[in-house]
Amino acid sequence: MKKTHWMVRLVQIAAVLFVLLACLMVFIYTPFYSQLIVKGLNYFVPVEVNEVAAKSQKLAALSDQDSYEPGSDMWIARQSYLTVMEEAIQSDNSQNLTLIQTRYKALQALIEDDQQKESDKKEKPAVPLLASSASEANIENPPDAAQKVKELLELNSSANQELMAQYVDFLKTHKVEQPASEPVDEQIFKDIALIHDQNQQKTEVKSAPYAIVVLGGGLTLDKNGKDIVVNNYTRLRLETTLAVEKDYQLPIVLSGVEAPYMQSWLKQHNVDAKLLEDRSMNTCENTRFSSLLLQKKGGAPTVILITDQYHMPRTRRLFALNGIETIPIEAPMPSEMTRWRPSEKNYDHSRRANYEMLATMRDMWFGSECREVP
Repeated sequence: MKKTHWMVRLVQIAAVLFVLLACLMVFIYTPFYSQLIVKGLNYFVPVEVNEVAAKSQKLAALSDQDSYEPGSDMWIARQSYLTVMEEAIQSDNSQNLTLIQTRYKALQALIEDDQQKESDKKEKPAVPLLASSASEANIENPPDAAQKVKELLELNSSANQELMAQYVDFLKTHKVEQPASEPVDEQIFKDIALIHDQNQQKTEVKSAPYAIVVLGGGLTLDKNGKDIVVNNYTRLRLETTLAVEKDYQLPIVLSGVEAPYMQSWLKQHNVDAKLLEDRSMNTCENTRFSSLLLQKKGGAPTVILITDQYHMPRTRRLFALNGIETIPIEAPMPSEMTRWRPSEKNYDHSRRANYEMLATMRDMWFGSECREVP
């Protein structure tokens, strides 16, 4: 048998590889490639909830009524007020409710005065010649900012516990003058209803959703070339949110730097989203910062998650690592796939699938870049 020359053999191997590569490229332009990737991601990517992290959501008393920044003095005062009110309700001491509310208003006024004084101090220009050596030392050796923010956001931290104890004592003992003929503030009935709802939510089944979390998909310039608006990825997720909100009527969390623009878009469609997480720059931060926000607002063991089908498996895994179970609702992509023939629209889907597949592999094998606190 005549032996094939090595050059001919090399050409044959190259021809076979070329044909296989061409078939792969054609396959990528078909609708079947991206669908195969999605099925693989949904099958192999784990979404089991981290039970240790889930303890941070155990209260399951999510509320979007408070507009205060979690960890701020006003927010801690609000938590103290609700705690004292709940104690009064449980002890059937209803005549003290209006007194507690009056003390709470006085406490808010004191906190606002302190904040105004601090603001006035910051606005005063510093005189270089009068700068103290102590201030210079602080500039040379700045404190660990990340650690301070982390402590601020922890209600159970020693500083916050001490402040909350002071506020609780103020709400129980502060002397105020309350006219006997003063009408009852309607807000007190809303606060009582909120406490009642929170107590009910604590006993509900864990698998019931407590919020709708919508992840931003990017921003773009408006047609005038000046204004910033949500892009098509984000818009389709928000349109999906409108339909879901009608069925569930749950608090809405908007996550990503796009959050203010997403909130504006929803307001134009008569939906008010009050919970904004507008500091995250990637999917890891989306999940971590949103989980932290939900924790500080009372806890949400389970949420409805809205993003596109390619982004969903990776996002669900990251939320699970942060202790939150997700109910996936997929938003459509800006372009629709053709059913059989290869097309550029199909390639858009395949490219998105490839990105998420590689990002998921990176997260699972090496972890992802994610700040600890916002």
